[in-house]
Amino acid sequence: MNKFAIGAALAMTLLGATSQAADPKPAVVKPLLTEPLSGVPGKEVTVLTVEYLPGGASAPHRHDADVFVYVLEGAVVMQVDGKEPVTVRKGETFRENPKDIHRQSMNASKTEPAKFVVFVVKDQGKPVTRPLDGG
Repeated sequence: MNKFAIGAALAMTLLGATSQAADPKPAVVKPLLTEPLSGVPGKEVTVLTVEYLPGGASAPHRHDADVFVYVLEGAVVMQVDGKEPVTVRKGETFRENPKDIHRQSMNASKTEPAKFVVFVVKDQGKPVTRPLDGG
């Protein structure tokens, strides 16, 4: 699956399931890279950026992958099941494990955008994100 197909699948998940705000704003997802990992058969890395407009959010979902987030601009509220929500600000990181349910992902601001880079280590050919009701 090429980086644009992966980005489109992620965007459909995030855009189709924006959430929790009274006037949800869709996420802007830009795929940057998808490449197989050397020396790790069956695994690949995907790198993308996500921008939440003011008030933007995504519905609960899962990644089935190791996910690393680095906030470039603004702040985002992140939460996985079993843990308290955390506000991740510019220059800070957030980590998800393959079994985590990403319960909350939203812009911490109603007036400023938030942008972050996502680094995903996953099984080759598998989607980056899937909605919870998808299994």
